[in-house]
Amino acid sequence: MISLSSFCAQAGSEEDCRNVFAPGAITEHSYELCRMSATNGNALAQYYLGLMYDVGRGVKQDSNKAVEWFTLSAKNGDAYGQANLGLMYAKGRGVSQDDHKAVEWYTLAANQGLAQAQLMLGFMYAEGRGAQKDSGKAVEWYTLAAKQGQADAQYNLALMYDYGRGVKQDVGKAVEWYTLAARQGDAKAQLHLGLMYIKGRGVEQDDGKAIEWFTLAAKQDNASAQYNLGLAYMHGRGVKEDHIAAERWYTLAANQGLLDAQFNLGQMYANGLGITRDDNKAFELFTLAAKQGDASSQRKLGMMYNEGRGVKQDVGKAVEWYTLAARQGDAAAQTILGVLYAEGKEVKQNQVVAKEWLYKACKNGDKIGCDEKIKFKF
Repeated sequence: MISLSSFCAQAGSEEDCRNVFAPGAITEHSYELCRMSATNGNALAQYYLGLMYDVGRGVKQDSNKAVEWFTLSAKNGDAYGQANLGLMYAKGRGVSQDDHKAVEWYTLAANQGLAQAQLMLGFMYAEGRGAQKDSGKAVEWYTLAAKQGQADAQYNLALMYDYGRGVKQDVGKAVEWYTLAARQGDAKAQLHLGLMYIKGRGVEQDDGKAIEWFTLAAKQDNASAQYNLGLAYMHGRGVKEDHIAAERWYTLAANQGLLDAQFNLGQMYANGLGITRDDNKAFELFTLAAKQGDASSQRKLGMMYNEGRGVKQDVGKAVEWYTLAARQGDAAAQTILGVLYAEGKEVKQNQVVAKEWLYKACKNGDKIGCDEKIKFKF
């Protein structure tokens, strides 16, 4: 999401208003001259005064007053005032939230060529907010902003080409736009560019280049990029195999809540894959991923409870987690449940339930499930 302060004027602004946003202490002289200019109807000064109230620079923060000054600026034709007023309506700051009015003001600013307004207007059309959803119009506005060098627009436009939304799918053009945004430091674009290189989509497959882009994004705390670096180091793709490095990158991604990283890191600790086995850490990680609904982690958590690894043994809880995984179609969990109910050693025997789960496991392609179904003559 674009911050309010990002709609700052670049050139032609009143020097005294600019001085209010310069680093360091605000001079009373600059502030008063800027207010005077705004009061006398200068649209750009009105925009700056609105921005002062919006971010609390030189005045007490007041979203209502920010809207008042943005409105005056917008009605006097200033594109920055129009864009910021649109954003206030979109976010419901200092005014009742109203996507339709947001689109109206974004449109006026976008038609004056303001790149960030074009970006936001493209977003509104893409999401169907304040206007009928129209991917084609979204592409048009993203393109205008992207050609002005707006990185978020370049990234969004790349996505549209990548998935064929509002435009014919063209992975080559997607790569072009991802690259432009990535070179400006956009972490999401860097991640996607890395994925394009790792898969050879729109570019020649190149693990080395994928790693370069993943690393840039990962250093900006992009969790998915950190996870992909973990995968690369785990399996030696584009880099020398290094399980310690894999653990480090997985941990960073897992700490941000990325499910796949939590599961893979749990696997490393549970099995001692290149690191010291630690059932307690494995249990913690599988729990985090399982609570996010990951079936494989739910099955693993069931196994930890069933075997008393990293937690006190509790067959009841094991069955609960196995069941959650099985209901999501996890064939291995279905097999385990089927055997448990068929044998009746750790849970009350129930041949009907056992047969149901083993049939599902076999149907879902689990060979062990098929073998157990035959063994128990179901």
